[in-house]
Amino acid sequence: MTSDVALTGGSGLVGGHLLRSLVGSGLSVTAIVRSTAAAERVAADGATPVLVDLFDGSGLQEALWGIPVLYHVAGVNETCPSDPAEMDRVNIEGTRSIIAASATSGVGRIVYTSSAAAIGEAEGMIGTESTKHDGTYLSPYARSKHLAEVAAFTEASTLGVDLVAVNPSSVQGPGRSGGSARILLYALRAKRPVLVDTKVSLIDIEDCTQGHRAAAAKGRSGERYLLSGATVSVSDAIAMAQEIAATTITPRWLSHGVARAVGRPAARVVNLVKPSADVCPALIDTLLHGHRFDGSRAERDLGIIYTPIEDTFRRTIEWFVEQGLVPSP
Repeated sequence: MTSDVALTGGSGLVGGHLLRSLVGSGLSVTAIVRSTAAAERVAADGATPVLVDLFDGSGLQEALWGIPVLYHVAGVNETCPSDPAEMDRVNIEGTRSIIAASATSGVGRIVYTSSAAAIGEAEGMIGTESTKHDGTYLSPYARSKHLAEVAAFTEASTLGVDLVAVNPSSVQGPGRSGGSARILLYALRAKRPVLVDTKVSLIDIEDCTQGHRAAAAKGRSGERYLLSGATVSVSDAIAMAQEIAATTITPRWLSHGVARAVGRPAARVVNLVKPSADVCPALIDTLLHGHRFDGSRAERDLGIIYTPIEDTFRRTIEWFVEQGLVPSP
């Protein structure tokens, strides 16, 4: 019996939330996974796991046969990857592969999880769906996701596949302690953190799930939709965190010039000495560039209702406490 939907990346943060939402609303879900551990996780969440690699064309065709909607969420998300070529292989070539399999399997629609990092807005600009990419890349991840999105739309157009992309900004909420959430976690732990004031655009994990499902139902084929509920400065984020966590944080602020002059060489050394630390010049460049994204098209066209940023921070900090990542107030 054909499932109502199929999904890749169901053992990850975004894919896992989406999977549980789909199952919770009564839909049958086929979850395409690459490992037995991932198969066990998605099965525990109520999906039917299918163990098949993104590059196994015949296996994908069999798994996707007659599926009405495919959510392609799987991908490598690393600002400081140890192997950029492998990230490109998964993000770019893996996306081409699953779109090709979808074309021969009769998949009705693909919702592709791109990234706001694929927008490529110049520093200081507000990025929208129509922003022309400035041609430069802050990180190997930004490059990979931009090229993957281009490949996705090209492949879908060539093969006649109905594809809609969603471009989440930095996903925040319970379950997230990496990415830009590390700034918040670091500030709560350090009390006197060394920080740079920059702008960060955020999307609540629940809103990100809502955006994926709304894109499947209402999105226009061949279009992309930025999912971004708020843009906040690091200084304002710290002020909110202090109030929510009932603590005092006294940052030591670095200017952008000092951070660039000192931070990039220091990050290069850390990356050489301890590659697993997820610190590299690309991380410094991304932070200093900052991001401002306009997610209003998703509100207008998809009916997204964004969660207030204060609520996102409150739930995130409560989860930090529950996980023992920060002390309770």
